[in-house]
Amino acid sequence: MVIVDSSVWIDYFADVRNRQTDWLDRQLGFTSVGLTDLIFCEVLQGVRDEFTFAQVRRELLNFQIMDAGGSHLAVAAARNYRILRQKGSTVRKTIDCLIATFCIESGHELLHRDRDFDPFEKYLGLRVVHP
Repeated sequence: MVIVDSSVWIDYFADVRNRQTDWLDRQLGFTSVGLTDLIFCEVLQGVRDEFTFAQVRRELLNFQIMDAGGSHLAVAAARNYRILRQKGSTVRKTIDCLIATFCIESGHELLHRDRDFDPFEKYLGLRVVHP
């Protein structure tokens, strides 16, 4: 399954065209696509009006939304953060550590437009879709 990060969903719903949103548009219905509860929250937080909030919520609920939490994931994400920091890469957002670690631990690929995920791919084996 391909987990689609909020960095792509936000552009997708705003009709911003880039390699990632074009890939998502082409693959919907052909590739298993999902998101985590954390990504779901991030996307909905950015919506400005109630009508659009309801519309985006309804559209995202068509995809599998996986719980990405718990103490096991928290410990693993903290370890990954520390490993990357020792290698000279400090990840800016804790939520990105959790999402990347979820994908690594679950064997899912990630479609994103956020440089914070690059060291997870380079050093920790995060599988990334490169459209």
